Amino acid sequence: MGAHRSLRIDAVLVQAVIAGALSFAHLHDLAAAAGQDGWKAWAYPVSVDLLLVAAWRRLRSEGPSRLAWCWFLVALFASLGANVATAGFLDLADPPALLRLGIAGWPALAFLGGTLLAHSAAAEPKTDRVPPASDADKGEAESESAPSPDAVPDPAEEAPTPPTRPSLPASAPPIPAVLVDHARKVADEYRTRTGSPIDPDTLRSRLGVPPHLADAIAARLT
Repeated sequence: MGAHRSLRIDAVLVQAVIAGALSFAHLHDLAAAAGQDGWKAWAYPVSVDLLLVAAWRRLRSEGPSRLAWCWFLVALFASLGANVATAGFLDLADPPALLRLGIAGWPALAFLGGTLLAHSAAAEPKTDRVPPASDADKGEAESESAPSPDAVPDPAEEAPTPPTRPSLPASAPPIPAVLVDHARKVADEYRTRTGSPIDPDTLRSRLGVPPHLADAIAARLT
């Protein structure tokens, strides 16, 4: 398994060396045909390859950006253009004026691209940074969140108060004793069933009497 992986990596490296050497030679031949002789013809492929590597490294290290993609495509176009131009599509013995212009202007273009890639800072995402809370702020927050002793409710105050029976008014209508006895039986039956004393509204609905009479009967039952 390790031998296969090593063989595959070596093959990729060999392929990269061959492709780089051919592209390097094509760029040299194109620059020499455009009038750049001597060491200048060899400097052109170095410049193109360095700009291509710098743009690709910017893309790998800082993620996609318009600047890196722009100069990567410029260098790639220069490399591919040299490969195509030296394949017989152009007469290198008499290169066109546009090719001479491009070769002459490449050093300034490559210097601009390399400078921008090397010295331009990547855009940082804007985040709203919250300053860390100090110990005094933490103490105030804890004191505000903790209930004070005065704010603790008294269980006796929260206990529901039992409903009070209305007192018998001085001008209460006369109530038959039979009706009072019947009401007392209804109230006892209600207390046995529910565990709480009967209220005047329920008593009125059970007996079918007017509200003022039901209040008077409820007062008699207390």
